[in-house]
Amino acid sequence: ELMTGYTMLRNGGVGNGGQPWVLRWSSRIRLTWLSFTLFVILVFFPLIAHYYLTTIDDADDAGKRIFGPRTGNELCEVKHVQDLCRIRESVSEELLQLEAKRQELNSEIAKLNLKIEACKKSIENAKQDLLQLKNVISQTEHSYKELMAQNQPKLSLPIRLLPDKDDAAFPPPKSNRNCRLHNCFDYSRCPLTSGFPVYVYNSDDFPFGSSLDPLIKQAFEATVRTNVYVTENANIACVYIILVGEMQEPVMPKPTELEQQLHSLPYWRTDGHNHLIINLSRKSETQNFIYNISTGRAMIAQSTFYDAQYRPGFDIVVSPLVHAMSEPNFLEIPPQVPVKRKYLFSFQGEKIESLRSSLQEVRSFEEEIEGNAPADYDDRIIATLKAVQDSKLDFVLVEFTCKNQPKASLPTEWALCGERDDRLELLKLSTFALIITPGDTHLVISAGCTMRLFEALEVGAIPVVLGEQVQLPYNDVIRWNEAALIIPKPRITEVHFLLRSISDNDLLAMRRQGRFLWETYFSTSDNVFSTVLAVIRTRIQIPAAPIREEPAVEIPHRSGKAAGTDPNMADNGDLDLGPVETEPPYASPKYLRNFTLTAMDIYRNWNSAPGPFHLFPYTPFDPVLPSEAKFLGSGTGFRPIGGGAGGSGKEFQAALGGNVPREQFTVVMLTYEREEVLMNSLERLNGLPYLNKVVVVWNSPKLPSEDLLWPDIGVPIMVVRTEKNSLNNRFLPWDEIETEAILSIDDDAHLRHDEIMFGFRVWREARDRIVGFPGRYHAWDIPHQSWLYNSNYSCELSMVLTGAAFFHKYYAYLYSYVMPQAIRDMVDEYINCEDIAMNFLVSHLTRKPPIKVTSRWTFRCPGCPQALSHDDSHFHERHKCINFFVKVYGYMPLLYTQFRVDSVLFKTRLPHDKTKCFKFI
Repeated sequence: ELMTGYTMLRNGGVGNGGQPWVLRWSSRIRLTWLSFTLFVILVFFPLIAHYYLTTIDDADDAGKRIFGPRTGNELCEVKHVQDLCRIRESVSEELLQLEAKRQELNSEIAKLNLKIEACKKSIENAKQDLLQLKNVISQTEHSYKELMAQNQPKLSLPIRLLPDKDDAAFPPPKSNRNCRLHNCFDYSRCPLTSGFPVYVYNSDDFPFGSSLDPLIKQAFEATVRTNVYVTENANIACVYIILVGEMQEPVMPKPTELEQQLHSLPYWRTDGHNHLIINLSRKSETQNFIYNISTGRAMIAQSTFYDAQYRPGFDIVVSPLVHAMSEPNFLEIPPQVPVKRKYLFSFQGEKIESLRSSLQEVRSFEEEIEGNAPADYDDRIIATLKAVQDSKLDFVLVEFTCKNQPKASLPTEWALCGERDDRLELLKLSTFALIITPGDTHLVISAGCTMRLFEALEVGAIPVVLGEQVQLPYNDVIRWNEAALIIPKPRITEVHFLLRSISDNDLLAMRRQGRFLWETYFSTSDNVFSTVLAVIRTRIQIPAAPIREEPAVEIPHRSGKAAGTDPNMADNGDLDLGPVETEPPYASPKYLRNFTLTAMDIYRNWNSAPGPFHLFPYTPFDPVLPSEAKFLGSGTGFRPIGGGAGGSGKEFQAALGGNVPREQFTVVMLTYEREEVLMNSLERLNGLPYLNKVVVVWNSPKLPSEDLLWPDIGVPIMVVRTEKNSLNNRFLPWDEIETEAILSIDDDAHLRHDEIMFGFRVWREARDRIVGFPGRYHAWDIPHQSWLYNSNYSCELSMVLTGAAFFHKYYAYLYSYVMPQAIRDMVDEYINCEDIAMNFLVSHLTRKPPIKVTSRWTFRCPGCPQALSHDDSHFHERHKCINFFVKVYGYMPLLYTQFRVDSVLFKTRLPHDKTKCFKFI
């Protein structure tokens, strides 16, 4: 039927009668079929698919359900889905935590913002308060100055006096033999503030100049050119000097001719006042040709004097000028130890003319007693000394007859035997050297005696002078009893007993003092001339000229880089030994005793080895130091208001206290082409209390990088350029160093602020010592019979390395200008040992060991490039240095110590509000 209907439809509904209802029915059937088909597809197909999938999931060969309905937990059982699920859970949890933190941080930020605003307000209020305090302080200082000006008299320098050229008003003495400073010296030409100007005549301008010994003349002229007191302006001179000897025998002028030439000097002024006539002797046979010359009021400096000629306190007995144009060779000088040598004493000499023949008349015993005539003790001396030699109780060597022709000598004087080298070899084997004064008591000193004294002191033989009437060189300022034995001739029988009774310690002290006197006053032409000037300057009480400081040539550099915070520096524990805020730079006072030290410390200045307690330069003729304000903490009487404010607790943290309650130190840092290490070390000094300045000694010929930005640490940084690469530059007395305390530190040294402050406080209690951190010691190598340098940990030490140590600026002057040049030359040769040299110097001067603070033995920063000390040859060179320095000094000056300074706070941590003092352990 359907087919029939369909046929009819195709034929236009004409078949079977062609009725139109057939068409309508067909349309309805088609729509119904289409609707039914869509219903089946939309409803039954998903159900069938679901059923199909469920059936496949339940099949036996499937093993597991894959597509069936599952719970939320079951969907995560697949491996890769499980990982994704875990990641999702983790991320969700972290997001929750981050959100909580964000909210917490926002809350803290809000609180901090409130605190910042409060701090800003507090800072503004504090600034206002600080400004008010500054105004109050300024007003108080101004009022204080006004009160001081009202209550203290005005004191100004005296008016410079310049006498007329003729000096007609100067009263003459009754006799030139009675000349003393008060009646033969014109003080008006030498005011206290004059600086002691000295004018030296040119000997070539006078006829007698051609007769002078060429070596003495050349040495004298070289010394004059370098002396700080010599001036070319004769109108302002205090003293006028003319060299007249030593003269050569064949061309020596007659006494009358020499006298006329002296009186014709341009500034002689009729009587020669304020003139000094120098007659130096290079040989023992120098004659006293000035004896028959009228010298007026002029002072005389020579090695031979008769009592009728010598004017005590006015004339000067000088030492012979042996090393005229050469420096003494320290390697040829024997050591000062062992104390006792082969011979107990020795003497070689020959008496050419006896006393009685020289007097040309025979005196009675009564005349000798009444007139103090010189009874000839020489025969008794010869007999006694020969008896001691024959007794063989001690090894002695006495010879009263020269094997060769004796040197020329004055009547009654014991002539020298042999050549100088032969005499020195004998003295090197002698503990004591006998010096028998001339039998003529009118001869107070002779060139032969001064030559014997010079040679004995040079090789360390203790002089034994027989004859108490003798006037030894510079006897009015040198205490000869500390370096020599002066025994009257009548005690000749007791000499042997006296020499044997002296202890080894006293022998070594006398030998060391004799070596000091020889090196300081006798050894070179510079020393002799400078000593003569110093004697006159000391007599008229004029202070010495300031010693020169090393001018610092600054290297321009850019600063402004904010110094970072080193975590190692921030953790100082409970040991806060300095104020929180850094004080402004404060220089040590200068020249507090420039007009009194010469008058008060004459004998100590001349007879003591120098040191900070000495308060005077190494030798009296050396200029006075420009920084001698407080060598002794309590010795200057300087105690500002507020002393003792650092006594306990928080006051100790905020103030230095003590006898010098206000003081700072300067850091001197030596560096060589290690810019990064240097910058790190400088940054670690940021905020260091009591730091005055940092002096960076740039030891490289290559300048720092132009783009290098230096840190801003709150105090000035001075970069000093050096002339050459030398470790001696570490100890130059730079004029930029304005404090007495110097902290010498390497550019790779790593010290905390509390350690530095602790060392500074300890140094203030021992200002004459080296106070530092790394300790070392020396040891005697028995198999090789030499000294060794040792850096092993030990309970004893004798050195403190200056790579991290405090010392007084005084020692910088002595190291650079006074210490033997041979030591500095060896430091330059090895590029090593400058720290050992400084320890030798300080121990030699003070006879005290250094002080080590804290238990630290190393101070190198981690990660820094290796230094010179890591070289294999470093220790071998230091062994050589120690042995060479011992030869130069003549003995081992280093002293052992078991003393170390620690703070109890390194061991015991105390609460912040408790007392913060330190103790010595």
